[in-house]
Amino acid sequence: MVTTDWDAAAGTFDEEPDHGLLDPVVRSAWARRMETWLPATRSEVLDLGCGTGSLALLAAGQGHRVTAVDRSPRMAERARAKLAGTGAEVLVGDAGRPPVGTQRFDVVLARHTVWLLPDPEAALRHWFSLLRPGGRLVLVEGVWNGAGIPAARLTELLTAHTERVHHEPLSGDSRLWGREVDDERYVLVARAEPPRRHREVVDVHLVLRRGPDVLLARRAGTGYADGLLHVPSGHAEDGEDVRAAVIRETAEEIGVELDPDELRVALVMQHRGPGGNPRMGWFFEADHDPARPPRNAEPDKCSELGWFPLDALPDDMVAYCRAGLDGYRAEQRFLIHWHEDTDTVAYAPRAPRRVVPLPATTTATGRLHHIELWVPDLAEAEAEWGWLLGRLGHVPYQSWAHGRSWRRGDSHVVAGHTPGPPGGEHEGLRPGVSRLAFHVRDRATLDALVAHAPEHGWRPLPAGPHAYTGESGPRAVRLANTAGHRVELVAP
Repeated sequence: MVTTDWDAAAGTFDEEPDHGLLDPVVRSAWARRMETWLPATRSEVLDLGCGTGSLALLAAGQGHRVTAVDRSPRMAERARAKLAGTGAEVLVGDAGRPPVGTQRFDVVLARHTVWLLPDPEAALRHWFSLLRPGGRLVLVEGVWNGAGIPAARLTELLTAHTERVHHEPLSGDSRLWGREVDDERYVLVARAEPPRRHREVVDVHLVLRRGPDVLLARRAGTGYADGLLHVPSGHAEDGEDVRAAVIRETAEEIGVELDPDELRVALVMQHRGPGGNPRMGWFFEADHDPARPPRNAEPDKCSELGWFPLDALPDDMVAYCRAGLDGYRAEQRFLIHWHEDTDTVAYAPRAPRRVVPLPATTTATGRLHHIELWVPDLAEAEAEWGWLLGRLGHVPYQSWAHGRSWRRGDSHVVAGHTPGPPGGEHEGLRPGVSRLAFHVRDRATLDALVAHAPEHGWRPLPAGPHAYTGESGPRAVRLANTAGHRVELVAP
């Protein structure tokens, strides 16, 4: 039978014989456990709060050089008697700050000691400083009748110093206690290794463009996000740079061999899936070459490939991929997309936005901040300008009673309502702004815009004397909306 009496004056336990490991069954059980907790080779062991020296005696018997410390002179004297002839040294002192000077140890051992300390965090910090590199703390603790320290709490304290904490329950082994117990008893073995540097998987993603469309693949049979759309993607392998990784993944997934010169960095996004670890995602952009059509080169991982308009992406997408494409469309270059554990992997239109755009360093002086237009009919302008600017990569930015704005990067266009002067629509030859001119990605995108423009209130205008001409040079198209505002779209 194990019995334990608290010695308030000494600040330690007064151990009865069985708890002192005089019972051969109990002693044998602890010896076997100690063999797994202590190094296999001769080591320097510091036993703190040693009491009568029961565990110190087992450690010495296994060939280790032991220094034992207890704050009670009476306990220290009993420990010296028990350890006589083993070469162990017994000191009187505080377990939280043991009197060992600059000596360092391979093991710091403590049983039923941490929960008694007035400042466990400070003690653990000091104990780690007493360990040699690669050393270990061996802490036998528990909770008895509501007193003690739970394993979860002690593990939390240890993780400030190491990532290697082994938890071993002891309650179920009655041989250790001389009887059956139903409370929490355990040992934690913590290695003296500092927390490892933060490491993340590096993802690579390809935004393959065919005019206004992007290529998406539907995942299947992978065990992650199956049934959802995603751009061709993968992760960089050891020793592989991100550009080489996206070229390799593109060839493996869609059978397209890209040249490094075809790739452009679209954006970089740190993202975390629900319940997962953070990853660093590199999104690259490349143009579709009709001579190298994509194909489903991994039918066991992909059920279909398809082209989708960038400004009208489907909802059944992986959430972080959708966030990346939305940021790419808005010309954002650096994003954080951090899921909560309760979020879904799938994009949810009404879910809280988890994406945070990060501003990039730029030489802002002289760059266009915004253009403001006065419009006679705000609803009409919202429909017409919203469509055109959306197709050009702008996203809704601000909305108020008499205005709307659309943003791309760090510039935006404002439409504000005004009754306007008499005389009808805006006249481009009056003093003031003649037109707004926008870059368009390529001629295919320009042709698609022009083809659909009349459906959204924009009519083509004659080319005019200064329009670009020629098959090899830039092409420009001029449009006017219902209010007479004019734009020029220029494609390379």
